[in-house]
Formats: sequence, C-alpha cells, structure tokens
Amino acid sequence: MQLLHYRFFPSLHFASPTTTTFRFANCKIRKISTTSSMSSSLSASPPPSSSEDLNQVIKYHNQTKHNFFNYAKGPNGLDWANQPNPFRRYISSPLLPLEQTESLINEPPLSYSSLFHSLPSSKPITHSTISQFFYDSLALSAWKTAGFSTWSLRVNPSSGNLHPTEAYIISPKISSLCNSSFVAHYAPKQHSLELRAEIPEGFLQNLFPEGSFLIGLSSIFWREAWKYGERAFRYCNHDVGHAIGAVTIAAGELGWDVKILDGLGYSDLEKLMGLGSGFKVPSVSKKGKFPEIEFEHPDCVLVVFPKGIGEFSVDYEKLSLKISEVFSDLEWKGKANALSKEHVCWDVIYKTAESVKKPLTRDGFCVNSLQRSGLISEEVYRDSKLREIIRKRRSAVDMDNKYVMERETFYQILLHCLPSGEGEKQGKQLALPFRVLPWDAEVHALLFVHRVNGLEKGSYFLVRNEDHFDEIKRLTRNEFDWEKPEGCPADLPLYRLALGDHAALAQRLSCHQEIASDGCFSLGMVARFESTLHEKNAWMYPRLFWETGILGQVLYLEAHAVGISATGIGCYFDDPVHSYLGLEGSDYQSLYHFTVGSPVVDKRIMSLPAYPGLDMDA
Repeated sequence: MQLLHYRFFPSLHFASPTTTTFRFANCKIRKISTTSSMSSSLSASPPPSSSEDLNQVIKYHNQTKHNFFNYAKGPNGLDWANQPNPFRRYISSPLLPLEQTESLINEPPLSYSSLFHSLPSSKPITHSTISQFFYDSLALSAWKTAGFSTWSLRVNPSSGNLHPTEAYIISPKISSLCNSSFVAHYAPKQHSLELRAEIPEGFLQNLFPEGSFLIGLSSIFWREAWKYGERAFRYCNHDVGHAIGAVTIAAGELGWDVKILDGLGYSDLEKLMGLGSGFKVPSVSKKGKFPEIEFEHPDCVLVVFPKGIGEFSVDYEKLSLKISEVFSDLEWKGKANALSKEHVCWDVIYKTAESVKKPLTRDGFCVNSLQRSGLISEEVYRDSKLREIIRKRRSAVDMDNKYVMERETFYQILLHCLPSGEGEKQGKQLALPFRVLPWDAEVHALLFVHRVNGLEKGSYFLVRNEDHFDEIKRLTRNEFDWEKPEGCPADLPLYRLALGDHAALAQRLSCHQEIASDGCFSLGMVARFESTLHEKNAWMYPRLFWETGILGQVLYLEAHAVGISATGIGCYFDDPVHSYLGLEGSDYQSLYHFTVGSPVVDKRIMSLPAYPGLDMDA
C-alpha cells in the first residue's frame, strides 16, 4: 500500500516563539472548584459534574495552551513509519456501494443562499438520496498530487488533513441498498456503507417520525495525537463540529432537518454505533504498541428527519431502554483495521475524554421553525450553486495580502454566522446550520479587519448571544469603543473595539503565521467558558469546540460562495488573546481561530477527481 503523504495545514505550523518582542500582561487562571457530586439519577436539570471531572477539564485546557515561549507538548518530529491510516475499514463487513453519479436530485440546482432562507421539499429516504447526503457531507472531494506525494481531500475539513472523525448511519431499510433496518459505517474512500449489523424493524419508526434516520459521529484520537500530541483532543472536537455542520447542510439540501440527540449518554452512543474500548489509560505518556489506542470515542448521534413535520418529542429514558434492549445482543459484522504499528499515548487526552463522558439526562428536545438568515444582496454570492460550493470547499494554504473585500460582502458573511437568524435577538440557535445544537449560543468572535473596503482597520467583536453582551463589555478593556461600525446592518451585533492596523498582532497571536495577517480579516472564536462548565457540566467542554467547528464550517462555505477562501487555525497563543481583550481568569476562552481572504494557488499541485469516472471535482 502506498503511504499517503499529507501536507501540513498552514494553520498548524509551528514557528519559533522567540522571534517576537510583543508583550502582554500576565494572565491569571482561576481553578474551577465545586462541592457538588455526580448524580446517577435522571433529572430535568443537568446532574452536577464531580469536582474531579471539572478540574481535569480545566487542567487539560490550561496544560494544552500555547504561549509565546512554550508550546503544548507534542511529538519531537513526525514518525512517518507509523502515520495513521486515514481510512477506517471493517474487515469482512459486507460493502453496500452508494451511487457515484452527478445527476442532481434537486432540479433546478439550489442556489447557495436560498438554503439559509428555507429548506426545499423533503425527499424520501432512497438509495439516491442517502448517496447524495454522504457525497455532499463526508465524502472525498478530490485527490491532490505533487511530485511523488498523493493525498485526498474531503468535503468536511480536518486539522492537518488527518480526519479523526468517523460516521455511522442507523437507518430503516432502503430499497436496493439493504432489505432490513441496519447500522453501517461510512467508508469515504469507497463512497460505500459497511454493514455492521441488521436491527429489528420498527426500532426507528416507533421512536421518530417517518422518514427519519440517525447519524453517529466518533473520533479516533490517535490520528490527531500522532502529529499534534496533547492538543489533539481540541482538534478532534473542532472536526466533530465541522462534520456536524457538513451533515446539517447536506441534509438541508434534501429538505431534511437535523438535531443532536444530546440527552443520550455515552453508553447509549457506544451501543448505537457498535463501539467499545478495552483501552486502559496509563498514568503517564508512553510509547509502544497499543492497538487498543485506535479505538473510536463516540461523540454524538444526530436525528435526521423531514422538514416541517412540526413538534415531536423524544423520551430519552425510553429511547435509552430501547437501545439497550435492541443493541446489546446484536451480531456485529467486521473487524476494525489497524491504523499504525506503534503508538504514543498522551495520557492527558484519555483522562480528559473520561471526564467528559456524558450520562443519560432528560434534556429537552425542541424542533423550532427554521429562522431565515439575514440577506443584504443575492449579488454578493454571484449565483453560487450549493453543491458546487460544498464539493469545492478547500483550505487556503497562502493568501493574497493585496486583495480587498467589499464591506457589503463582509457584513453578509457575518449575518450568516448569527445563530438566531434575521430580526431576532441573537442567542437561541434557530438558523441553519446552528439549529442542530440544543443549547443557546456560547461562542463569539473577536475579529481583526485588515482589508475591507469602506471599513476602517481595527479589532471588532461579533456578539452571537446578546445575553452575554453586558458581561463581555464589563470583563474586557475599559478603553474599547463598543460602537457599531459605519454601514453595519441594524440587526448585526458587531462592535468596534479599537482602530488601527492589527495585521502584525493577528499574525503573532496565531503562532506567527502570515496567513492570519494576509487574509482580509481573521478572527478568534471566544466562548463563555467557566460559567458554561459550571451550569452545564464538564461534558460541555467538547461541545464548545463543536460550536466553533460549525461556525468555522459556515465561514468556509461563505468564503467560497463569495469567490474567495478560508482556513481554520488551530495553533494560536491562548492567553495572549485573552490579554489583548483584557480578560482575566477563565470566564471566556479562545477556542479556534480562522482567516478569510483570497487564496494563492500553488500551481505545482495537481487536482484529480475524487472517484473514478467523475471529473467534476478536478
């Protein structure tokens, strides 16, 4: 087998921390503590996390911060001989091929911006619709080649192109695909489903509306840890968020709505996806042969259902009991392939993963009407077609530091980043794709504007939950302006903090990476942190990263829809970002960075079709 070689994402290159003389005040980190204990019973309110779990989350978060003079622990060079296989396969599992056609199910093709206003008519679950659903969410999008190196790209982005996220479908029977209800693993290289188990008829139909199916997402931490060490847990959860966003957009294209079944517990997710691990976390980091470290950590299960069916309820206790009844004794087909011969175990990742395992809870389940997103002008999107944008999304490697974005385009991109949609007080997640999340928005954006025609250079803040506005203003620097910029739409909660050329600052904060200053604007996603973990438990920690990943997915699609590109940035200096804002402690934390601008294409790299016989991806 040819060893695939991955280019490094520019978003995660490390530069020497000694090349800058930029200074920030020292940041104080407060330790979270609580006297409450874990409750084993179901209740309407979230059971409290143990102080041990909360402290482990805070320990991990602080331990994996980058700063100017010290990076989070990672490998000293890359062990290419043990680079993880990017494709999980279940050996001897029956393969259910999906259709590889370009015949559009949506006729005429949907415009990109139309999906943010209303979903099209719902399509039935068929071989064709399921094929398109995966093709437009989690499939390969192209192959790239340069010299003797070849690597694949996917519709859903990933830190370092390492793709720790795996996907499963739990579905009723589908004619010409499977004659019984089933659980299957999605194999993107083959664009096929691997049958894991057949399940009794009526399991889904008795619990969810007709025309519904489930999608499970899991993470293989080893794939990211191979390259990034301890910080990999963050990146895995960024990728889960991107995958959730990709799934939600692809479902919307077919007239399907999506919600996370967040009341389910970790053991429920394991059963639904046929996962389990005998991995015992060592007390220290160590290297050796640990095949069990390649296990999949179940992250979430999404219910996909036809739009406009109205409110329906989910009894999580009943659902959990049914899952135990149906899935505990299934005959699972196939054995997971080995990804590497040797491994390095970064123990803090697995200790933290244990601390964020969620129990079964009686979370409310609500399907609100789709709220349309704000639209300034259709002309901004140049009549972009949805499928074309989805399939041709790429991460920019370099950006043109001369390109200037129009102010109208900038504001339009930010309008689609709002969780509540047009004319609403921002907070509740009602607009696509944020409506997939069951909690109110916790993530905001600190923006550095470099080149936007008609908008002064400087730092700005997008408040995505207006209930947090007073607290954010109180906790940040007194000298910030907090004024709406010129021409800003009335329903866009964007505020100017300080004027000036912040390009050098943006570059320094993002591990000295030029791409953060060469774009038209860059941003840091800042989440309400300590209060959220206290109020909603330790298991909200990965979920905050999911929200940033969904926001990042919107930024990717928006950038391509207006004719430019974007790149996610996982390497940034955490506390210096907080210090710039004047934040002390861990009330708010920066969890993900991004940059948007005009890409500089490397003409030495050749694009090839994602699948044989198809040439539209090249």
